[in-house]
Amino acid sequence: MITRIREVRRARGLTLDDVARACTPPTTPQTIGRLETGTRTVSVGWLNRIAGALGVEASDLVDSPDKSELPVVAVLGAGGAAAPRRNGIVVPPKAGAGQVAMTVSASLGDYRAGDEIWCEQLDPEDFARALNRDVLVPRPAGRFLFGRLIGREAGSSTDGGKLHLLPPGPGSRQQVVTDPPWIAMTVRLVRGL
Repeated sequence: MITRIREVRRARGLTLDDVARACTPPTTPQTIGRLETGTRTVSVGWLNRIAGALGVEASDLVDSPDKSELPVVAVLGAGGAAAPRRNGIVVPPKAGAGQVAMTVSASLGDYRAGDEIWCEQLDPEDFARALNRDVLVPRPAGRFLFGRLIGREAGSSTDGGKLHLLPPGPGSRQQVVTDPPWIAMTVRLVRGL
């Protein structure tokens, strides 16, 4: 079976070590390298593990003429756009388990009208992962608060403690939220031009 593990890994900007650690359960970079080059047989189980680590479907890792992908024809850097050093592809993102989205109806801060913000839902014990990231916090009566998580005062093991958020936009004042049941940390911005 011809796989595209290497192409997809490179398109995601990940090293062999990154993928090995992201596998469930983790494996070694050497094993990922052997699976990429075909010196080790790729089973369906391995395809699923690697696809999960790369954030794609297992079918995206198998060579097929009907793939929805884009070839990378240029790389934009400080010196402008230039041809890539090696061939590459961009694979469409896949929504992960526990992800939610928010759409932007009016430009605010770094976000523009029409943007889609993908977020990973976190439980209270994982709130520290979201420090210095934009988060969506549920409030009573179907409302939400969105802003940069700039501080956290830990509560008990069953609650979220106090979260300090700075909403986007000029002149915004810090907001404090106590014991939210979950928060959603921004992980991807989808923007049409």
